[in-house]
Amino acid sequence: MLTVLVASSKGGCGKSTLVTQLASHWAQKGKRTAIIDGDRQGSSYRWAALRPDNVPGVLGLEGGRRGLQKLPSDTEVALIDTPAGSHERELEPYLEQADVLLVPVLPSSFDLDASLGFLAHLREINRIKRGKLPVAIVANRLKPWTHASQDAVAQLAEAAPFPVVAQLRDSQAYVLLGALGKGIFDYASEQVRNHQQDWAPLLRWIKRQH
Repeated sequence: MLTVLVASSKGGCGKSTLVTQLASHWAQKGKRTAIIDGDRQGSSYRWAALRPDNVPGVLGLEGGRRGLQKLPSDTEVALIDTPAGSHERELEPYLEQADVLLVPVLPSSFDLDASLGFLAHLREINRIKRGKLPVAIVANRLKPWTHASQDAVAQLAEAAPFPVVAQLRDSQAYVLLGALGKGIFDYASEQVRNHQQDWAPLLRWIKRQH
């Protein structure tokens, strides 16, 4: 089973977007996919419950150790949405189970400052320090045509202790589809394929680690 842990320094960084979009990708690939939602807002859990009948289902479970214990034995992909700003004690139920850890970061000075502190904290977690849990950064909600986004990604790549493996553009598509229990991988139109390409480097990185 592939287990993907998603964590961030603060709310609103796009954890649930990462979790739900990746879930739609693997579900569409025919993988038995589950979401464990440990965030108090429960966004990923509600998204899974909203999945319509015309797309592959994703099992939604509430977080914590009980969520891990409830995973069906035939689960092929599990995605874990953690509370914002989690520290080691909050992440502890998931750290030994995870195969990779993803950290979404927004391109603003406030988010960069908070994220660098959070990443430094992650680097000291024993399993990560020993190289047993690969960590990657996902630059999220970018406006690639602006200098601000370009500068933020460059600053993050230079200062962060982990690699920036993907850059996701800002789009209302994620909001609109999320309200329907869907993701961009549930569609095959030309317009959506442009967004899907943003995720290709991240998916390749996860595949290499696993």
